[in-house]
Amino acid sequence: MLPAKKSSLELLNSIAIENLYIHLIAQLNKDFQLANISGSFDIKASPVQLKKELFAILLNLITNQYDDYLNLIYRIDVPESELAKLKQDNLTTNIEEITYLVLKREYQKVWFKHNFDKI
Repeated sequence: MLPAKKSSLELLNSIAIENLYIHLIAQLNKDFQLANISGSFDIKASPVQLKKELFAILLNLITNQYDDYLNLIYRIDVPESELAKLKQDNLTTNIEEITYLVLKREYQKVWFKHNFDKI
């Protein structure tokens, strides 16, 4: 299922290998819509593009719309324990880690749906 701790791009590439990449983007779009965050991700976006777009959106939300950011994190169900481990030193590093946590949680949702909806 979930590979050992990797970077966001490594995670996205392994998701693409499992043929779950399109499902991941669809899940991201669904959760963004449910959290009332404008914009969506293109299904044809490469993993690099997707990571850059997600990073930019999270940066904007954290710096300009913190309540919307919290709503999104709650909607996606990123574990608070993982967020609490982040150091407050560097905003860019923290957003990189949050991007990874968002992608990891969305991947978990997609993986479980893919593997257990068949039962």
